[in-house]
Amino acid sequence: MEVENMQELQDAVRLAAAPLQLVRQEMGRIVSGQEMLIERLLLALIADGHALLEGVPGLAKTLAVKTLAQTLRGSFSRLQFTPDLLPADVVGTRIYNTRTGEFSTKTGPVCANIVLADEINRAPAKVQSALLEAMQEKQITIAGERFPLPEPFLVMATQNPIEQEGTYPLPEAQLDRFMFKLLVRYPSRGEEKSVIERMAHPAPPAGAVAVATLDDVMNARKLVDRIYIDDKIVEYILDLVIATRPGAGEELSERQRGVRLDDTAALISFGASPRASIALALASRGLALLNGRAYVLPQDVKALAPDVLRHRIVLSYEAEAEGVDADAVIGMLLGRLRTP
Repeated sequence: MEVENMQELQDAVRLAAAPLQLVRQEMGRIVSGQEMLIERLLLALIADGHALLEGVPGLAKTLAVKTLAQTLRGSFSRLQFTPDLLPADVVGTRIYNTRTGEFSTKTGPVCANIVLADEINRAPAKVQSALLEAMQEKQITIAGERFPLPEPFLVMATQNPIEQEGTYPLPEAQLDRFMFKLLVRYPSRGEEKSVIERMAHPAPPAGAVAVATLDDVMNARKLVDRIYIDDKIVEYILDLVIATRPGAGEELSERQRGVRLDDTAALISFGASPRASIALALASRGLALLNGRAYVLPQDVKALAPDVLRHRIVLSYEAEAEGVDADAVIGMLLGRLRTP
């Protein structure tokens, strides 16, 4: 890339990142102690992906995604998934009008810019498939008629890790359609004190202020593909994803020759698909843009790797017996593979 063009791109990136930084600051004012969650939601939005969140109730997951919609002047809808939910409750249905004797189409709550699918693992497979089809195709079909979903379109689905009785776990093929799987942690003591001071008083706090628009998000999306990513970093992404696949040591690049992965291979039954490589490259570009850079750093890849890979790795019985989780395996790979 020529220096002049690189400078023009850098200026455009800084201009596009400015409203997104305002969104991040405004969300941080409302949602205390969840900076990582806020950043990843913005990343999913500008990289045209979706996020799956896992965390106990009460960690501001709903508040975060609702605040994101408010700061962008976007439409928001919330779906509380239950075992008796039907696909029509998600995508919509045809309604008969007794006065006119005609059918009309009523689209469902999935037709919004930002959709919260609360406790997605409580709904049966047909409902999960209806939502995931909308996520992949960016459209819904009702009685043979297709309806495009609004742009931008983000689904944030949540799973409760505590109660597993009466749930329908998402199959690996459907998990693969989420760009990120985020583990929402408890806030620190200081952050929780801030939450108490903010929320535990008679007067409710003021809502989020709209500081950007959906056009700002679409403008950022156009720039994400133009963010420069060096070939060495692309090779590093490939090495990282391929290293999750058992018996794939010979597929590693020359830079990684000699790196031993025998013990990590024994911990993995199935590795990440090429979707992981695409998602990691896109998310790394998005993180660079969000930070006002026109180029990707290896640190961007390393920071995002756990969120992109943890739901795409199927652990072996040996790993489960030893109490090793996906994050531990990813940490081992990041520690052993040579960074460009």
